[in-house]
Amino acid sequence: MFKWASSSRQPNRLIAFLGLACLAWSAHAAATSRPNFLLIIADDCTYSDLGVYGGQGRTPHLDRLAGEGMKFTRCFQAAAMCSPTRHALYTGLYPVKSGAYPNHTMAYEWVKSIASYLQPAGYRTYLSGKTHINPLSVFPFQYSARADDGNPDPEAFDRALTDAAKTGSPFLFIAASHEPHGPWDKGDPSKYPPASLQLPPIWADTPETREAFSRYLAEITYFDSQVGEFLGLLERHGQRDNTLVIVVSEQGNSFPFAKWTCYEAGLQSGCLVRWPGRIKSRAVSDALVEYVDVVPTFLEAAGLPRPDILDGRSFLPVLTGATRTHKTHVFGLQTSRGIVNGSDHYGIRSVRDTRYRYIRNFSAEVTFQNGATKGAVFRSWEKSASAGNKRAALLVHDYQHRPAEELYDCEADPWNRVNLINNPRLSPVRDALRTRLDAWMKQQGDEGDATEMKALERMPKRIQYTGALVPQGKKKTED
Repeated sequence: MFKWASSSRQPNRLIAFLGLACLAWSAHAAATSRPNFLLIIADDCTYSDLGVYGGQGRTPHLDRLAGEGMKFTRCFQAAAMCSPTRHALYTGLYPVKSGAYPNHTMAYEWVKSIASYLQPAGYRTYLSGKTHINPLSVFPFQYSARADDGNPDPEAFDRALTDAAKTGSPFLFIAASHEPHGPWDKGDPSKYPPASLQLPPIWADTPETREAFSRYLAEITYFDSQVGEFLGLLERHGQRDNTLVIVVSEQGNSFPFAKWTCYEAGLQSGCLVRWPGRIKSRAVSDALVEYVDVVPTFLEAAGLPRPDILDGRSFLPVLTGATRTHKTHVFGLQTSRGIVNGSDHYGIRSVRDTRYRYIRNFSAEVTFQNGATKGAVFRSWEKSASAGNKRAALLVHDYQHRPAEELYDCEADPWNRVNLINNPRLSPVRDALRTRLDAWMKQQGDEGDATEMKALERMPKRIQYTGALVPQGKKKTED
């Protein structure tokens, strides 16, 4: 039988011990009650090509996910290229502020990522598949990838789920796919006969365009199967109900007028979110949200404070139905300096409100070029234009030659083809968006052309490009 010692100090020690035990138990309970996070990212996917958004790429698993949660119709990223997009998504900072604004870029050493914020709270943090982020000190994830193609590894997710069950630790798992990034060699293109496809109105109708579109759509369906595999593992491990799932489509595809541009097709993203018991099923939101908002949303869901340095704001109140609106403006940029086959410099900045998009081109006198202008699809447009196709000629011209300013009504003109910058009726809209963009750039430390010319300083030297054509093999590249 336990007996108290005669010393009066013993009860105090016991009380102190029990107090520490209670604190430890409370910390453990808080950790186990916090939600898990599963973030799944496509690669070079125009959101409107997804079946869940009315596109031709069949997406049964995404369709189901949308039925179980919320579909956002106005989600945007801050850059139209892979690397700055991912830096912003993982840090909650806009590209110039973080230092990660060109492609193949790196954040400043002082920047922190979602992994840095969650780990002290007991989270295990994983990133499987495509990385395209630097330096690793800013992104202290546990990394993995499939050995054959670098895609997210389901076995790594299976192990993470098993570990979570054993330890009770919550997790963040990022599954970063390489699909449907070119060269579009996965999936079954026979399901998408080229002749039967409806081309977007911003494309010239050539055999090369249709054949490429078929293979791209096949990879969308392949990506959808990846989503299904990860969601299936979540359910088999019994973690469905305590996991907040977000699936995003990244910036637009590598056809002209999407990736590498600040048009809607380049900056708008698909975004599906599920959190059973917290988000109503079959919900649709037209709130303006951005990729920089994901980090603070995760932090609020985990009961953690939002660091003041972040540019993003949590949209958890939108997810739970507490509010229907989020932001009044979203912002975007494109830095072509240093990209594969890019112009020596071609800086673009953009701001969008709930209806109108304003674009500023710093180098309107420069011919706009990138990976798309060297590709077989664009060359087929040029060939068609040379043969007398006036529509193809107009598209070729408009893609490579831009005015200094552009203004689009995104409701009436979602493909951004009718420039309203000189419409006198919209001059108040134009001026208000000009002012808003100027204020954002100043707040971000963005000096326009001067910032563009410093882009190479933000790229590790081993992955800087000089504009020469880089051969493309079957292996996915991070362009």
